[in-house]
Amino acid sequence: MRDGPREDYPAWLLRAALSIPSVSGQELPLAGFLAEQLDALGFDAHVDEVGNVHGVIGPGDGPTVMLLGHIDTVPGHVPVCQVGDLLYGRGSVDAKGSFVTMICAAARSRGVRVHVVGAVGEEVAGGRGARHVMDTVAPPAAVVIGEPSGWDGVCLGYKGRIGLGYEMHQPPLHTSSPEPTAVERAARFAHDVQDYLRGLSGEPDPDPVAFGVAAGTLVRLCGDLADAEAFLTCRVPPGFDFAALERFARSRTHSRIWVDERVPGVTRTRSDPVVSQLRAAIAAQGARPTFKRKAGTSDMNTLDPWGVPMAAYGPGDAHLDHTTDEHLPISELYRAIDVLALALPRLGRQLAATPSRPPEPAPASALDSAREPALAGSNPLEA
Repeated sequence: MRDGPREDYPAWLLRAALSIPSVSGQELPLAGFLAEQLDALGFDAHVDEVGNVHGVIGPGDGPTVMLLGHIDTVPGHVPVCQVGDLLYGRGSVDAKGSFVTMICAAARSRGVRVHVVGAVGEEVAGGRGARHVMDTVAPPAAVVIGEPSGWDGVCLGYKGRIGLGYEMHQPPLHTSSPEPTAVERAARFAHDVQDYLRGLSGEPDPDPVAFGVAAGTLVRLCGDLADAEAFLTCRVPPGFDFAALERFARSRTHSRIWVDERVPGVTRTRSDPVVSQLRAAIAAQGARPTFKRKAGTSDMNTLDPWGVPMAAYGPGDAHLDHTTDEHLPISELYRAIDVLALALPRLGRQLAATPSRPPEPAPASALDSAREPALAGSNPLEA
């Protein structure tokens, strides 16, 4: 395969990847399989200490473009099968389809050094795989994140995230007592946080998935008269004040408050070199590019501190993420490979000819939820 994959190889590779379960924390069998495939395609491949799979291909001189997707999935079985053009399976959209796109596009590209990374742990708090890459790999010249944007779309940004937990313990009460029970206090706390986040928009009824709007989803509430626990996943726009939210939460109760992570939101402009080259490659395929900012989070948030050109791209409808109907049209997989294979060498040449500089900050209007709604790109119940 060192002269390039055969014509039906991408569809075969995706079916094979879907057939190897890789729920977060159990990615090693898939990583090993993908490393073998990368090696057969001519990449310098290995699996690192935390289970990320790496493959490097292309000339050693000149800028490196990193293609980073995640190989873990949320739990839940979706039988792997093909119905017409549609290939079903857990991870077909989120995000094995994107990673297969990256592998096949990089194998076809010439004249550009590409570092493909299949990261672990994206679907759970902490972003372990991407954080390990940041700690152990020199920053590349540019990054493409593998997430579903549709073959003719480019994702410019993702909301940030903070998980907020509450624990309540009090002496048991009789059910006739006028005092709130522990579980009632937990429910009230959750509602107070949700109201606080809604109030930040300054609108009477903000759209919770709009990119410029902070919103909290109550994903767990349990308890009784004496003990209770609540947990909210909060999606927040770039520039969000995490400390202010924590101060508000602690001001509402003397009970234990805790957070699992603080992930800032991220956004790029259409002039970003990665965005520009993806846009041009989509147009070259005869489509009008679309631009999206998503209500979920991704490894783009984690790698943003590198300060290099970056955007997210991959085939599939993000509304199918984590659902029992998750599927990807094979035709879309091939179109996405064509787009990325065209964009990569062009991006490499642009980066080589342009002095490195920090990414252009997005204007305030890009965060205006009333003018640019987000695509809800992930399940609101994810950790």
